[in-house]
Amino acid sequence: MLLKIKHVSQYAYSEPVSYALQHVRLRPKTRPNQVVLDWTVAFDHAREELTFEDPFHNTTTLVRAEPDTASITIECEGIVDTQSAAGIVGEHQGLMPLWLYQRQTSLTEPGPKLRAVARTVRTSSDQIDQLHGLSALIRDEMPYRVGVTDATTPAEQALSLKHGVCQDHAHVFISAARTLGFPARYVSGYLMMNDRIDQDATHAWAEVFVSNLGWVGFDVSNGICPDERYVAVATALDYDGAAPISGLVFGASAESLAVSVEVQQQ
Repeated sequence: MLLKIKHVSQYAYSEPVSYALQHVRLRPKTRPNQVVLDWTVAFDHAREELTFEDPFHNTTTLVRAEPDTASITIECEGIVDTQSAAGIVGEHQGLMPLWLYQRQTSLTEPGPKLRAVARTVRTSSDQIDQLHGLSALIRDEMPYRVGVTDATTPAEQALSLKHGVCQDHAHVFISAARTLGFPARYVSGYLMMNDRIDQDATHAWAEVFVSNLGWVGFDVSNGICPDERYVAVATALDYDGAAPISGLVFGASAESLAVSVEVQQQ
């Protein structure tokens, strides 16, 4: 499937900023079942300083704001060719060792509730069945709802709140999977919706390394393994390492962000 994607992020500041540096992770990966045919990234009131591949195999661009600007616009657009493989990505690639993906982070550190969730599905002897059961349990325990959590909410807290969005579902799933002994990672990217083109955010899901299969994706929010409608952009231990845009700003008293995403079949 050919997917055409357009993603615009507009930052506005209440006062001109003296310095701003953004880490931009917006170029989709070329990986099994996903090939980037065309991709461009443009900046308004900012300039590219450096582009490199980070240890998690993500294309990362450092973008610096123009001096005394009160706004920054980052726009990317392109076409990605995708195929469905029942969520299977395959063998491990990149510089980071596989065992590192078993390490919990501040966003995934399990507490009593997460350990209880992991114990619930531990009885299954089939790894894939175990992980599908985990995904279904999390979706039942914390239905999708915006406005309850934010990007800094840890998995244990999100589970306690009993609601969350895709990044919370991914963090809870990753935390429980690591508790069960699986290497697991966070994925940020795009999803073509069946009922709309315009969206107000990117998407997120999880991938787990399974014996004899390699990395396998699980989208808890939608209750499926990623198919040809999904485009993976960045992977890391959690949201902090795979966020589409992150950085620091000096000299602004308040910041607002408007995001526009379009994903459609070409």
